[in-house]
Amino acid sequence: MSLLPEPRTELFDGPEIPPLVEPEPMEDGSENVSHETLKKPSNTRIIVIANQKGGVGKTTTAVNLAAALGFGGLRVLLVDMDPQGNASTALGVDHRQGIRGTYEVLLDGAAMEWHVVQSAEAPNLFVLPATIDLAAAELELVSIQGRERRMKEALATYLSTHQIDYVIFDCPPSLGLLTLNALVAAKEILIPIQCEYYALEGVSQLVNTINLVKGNLNDDLALSTVLLTMYDGRTRLSSQVADEVRAHFPQQTLNAVIPRSVRISEAPSYGQTVITYHRGSAGGQAYVQATAEFASRAL
Repeated sequence: MSLLPEPRTELFDGPEIPPLVEPEPMEDGSENVSHETLKKPSNTRIIVIANQKGGVGKTTTAVNLAAALGFGGLRVLLVDMDPQGNASTALGVDHRQGIRGTYEVLLDGAAMEWHVVQSAEAPNLFVLPATIDLAAAELELVSIQGRERRMKEALATYLSTHQIDYVIFDCPPSLGLLTLNALVAAKEILIPIQCEYYALEGVSQLVNTINLVKGNLNDDLALSTVLLTMYDGRTRLSSQVADEVRAHFPQQTLNAVIPRSVRISEAPSYGQTVITYHRGSAGGQAYVQATAEFASRAL
């Protein structure tokens, strides 16, 4: 018997768009907190959250950013590109084997609109779930013509009939074909970097990959945002790493930093983001502030 709550999903099985849900104040267990309405971008922002180094907070950032944008009155689509499906879990979306989602879009050419699920985690938040079937996609895509553009083409078709303000790709910790499909489909990259030793290790490789994609497959791609995660203000190391990251990426690094937080770690086990699990916590407030800053930095 599973200890996790039952997934909360509503199938969105057609091109019609549900009415906009206005954000409402929520209770996080300690206080009532209102949600700030965020400015709507002039065009759909398509962001890939990538870092081939594991454990840096990619999925945590993806789901909390998506939820905070949704509570800010914006329409958000999260595309789960990771076979582990952790983003789907955190957003309360069923992703058991056999559930249709990202795999069918990439391999079968299925329309996204028939597999996108509405999440109950935040208003106006939609998810294309990932299942373990996606683990085989790397090999299966190799023989397909135009394999790097499969997601870009599917997303363009979806956006032509659906009003979406933000598309967020959550990627696996690798630079394989799944991440490459997201990089080709996206316009912006957000890199989470943990405030720990070797923080910048591998980032140079990611930047080189970005430049290769930009030069050959996607001229519109830009590194727009760097987010410092797992910051511990009690240690000198965190401050030193933060300073080093800001020196490397002075324009891209957000002022807001994400602290180490028990609430952030606990939230996924309840099928929630920290925004709904405990918004008033230090971690919840940090993601709300980072999202507001990110939304104000539209390209």
